[in-house]
Amino acid sequence: MKSKSFKELIVWQKAHQFVLSVYKLTKSFPKEELFGLVSQFRRAAVSIPANIAEGYRKRGKADKVKYLNISEGSLEECKYYLLLAEDLGYAKTNKENELAEEVSKLLNAYSNKILSSDS
Repeated sequence: MKSKSFKELIVWQKAHQFVLSVYKLTKSFPKEELFGLVSQFRRAAVSIPANIAEGYRKRGKADKVKYLNISEGSLEECKYYLLLAEDLGYAKTNKENELAEEVSKLLNAYSNKILSSDS
């Protein structure tokens, strides 16, 4: 069955969960990071489901996959921010790292499905 909305995609749902988790995590970061790491981290996280949503309505395979690739890039950026937050002692990031890995696998599978589809 074909989905009627990007919100029905499991990959989008998990990416959205990741964003919510990042927002919760970064609330406890030092105030001096508000316009630095917090802003960058949140922007990169939001980019993941936003690009999944934007690519959802694109007609061609190449267009759809282009937006998923942007999501993958933003996810990799977030993985670095998770590492940095841990190394700076701002937070434990086990939950977010697990979610990031799950989103990564789903993005890869969704991209492969689009590329191998007939339409």
